Amino acid sequence: MTLGTGPGGPLEVLVVDDDVRVARVNAAYVGKVAGFRVAGQAHTAAEALAFLEGAQGAHVDLVLLDHYLPDETGLSLVRRLRQLGHHTDIIMVTAARDIATVQAAMRHGALQYLVKPFTFAGLRAKLEGYAALRRALEGDGEAGQDQVDRIFGALGGASAGPAELPKGHSALTADLVREVLRGAEGPLSAQEVAERASLSRQTAQRYLKLLERTGRVRLSLKYGETGRPEHRYDWV
Repeated sequence: MTLGTGPGGPLEVLVVDDDVRVARVNAAYVGKVAGFRVAGQAHTAAEALAFLEGAQGAHVDLVLLDHYLPDETGLSLVRRLRQLGHHTDIIMVTAARDIATVQAAMRHGALQYLVKPFTFAGLRAKLEGYAALRRALEGDGEAGQDQVDRIFGALGGASAGPAELPKGHSALTADLVREVLRGAEGPLSAQEVAERASLSRQTAQRYLKLLERTGRVRLSLKYGETGRPEHRYDWV
C-alpha cells in the first residue's frame, strides 16, 4: 500500500473516467466532501499520465480511476505509474465487477474499489475512509499495535464499519465477498462464494455470517428432497 505525500490542506483528487458526463458527476461529488478538492479530470489513460507527470500532478494525492478507458485499462495504467515511480494513491471507480479484476486491483495497491453505479454516500464513505487513513499515518517513528490496528481499520470502516469487522477479519476480504454477491444473478451457497472469490469455504462462511449479522447479506434456505436445507446468501 502506497500513500501519497501531498502538502497540507485539502487532499487533491484527479478524476479519470472515459465518459465526460460521469467524470463531471464524480468530480461534483468529490467537491462536496469536506477536505477534498478536484485537481483535474482526464478521460483517457494518456491524459491521466500526462496530468500526473505535469506540474499539477506533483500535488495529486488520490486518483479516482475507471478501469475501462479507451487506450488501456485502468489496472494497466496503475502498473505503468508504479514502474515510472508515481506513488499516487488509487481508488478504483468502475463498472468492472469480475473477481479477477478486483483481485488484480488489490494486488496492484488500489486502496479501495467502488462499483458503478454508486451513490454520493458510497463515494463519500470511501473518501472519508481514505482521509482517516491519511490521518492515522501522520507522524514519524514506530507504531504500536493500537496504531497499526487503526491504520488497517481506517479503510475497512469505509465499507463495513469498524464495529462490523472484529479482530482477525480483513476489510479487503469482506469487500471481495461483497463483490461476489453483488455480481451474482441470485443467491449463492458458501461453497459457490468461496470458489468465485478464490477463498476456502471456511473463510467464505465466516465472512458471510459476519455480513449477515450486520444486515448486509440476506440468508435464505433451499430445501432439497432429503437432508438438511442449504444456506443461500444474497446481497441486500
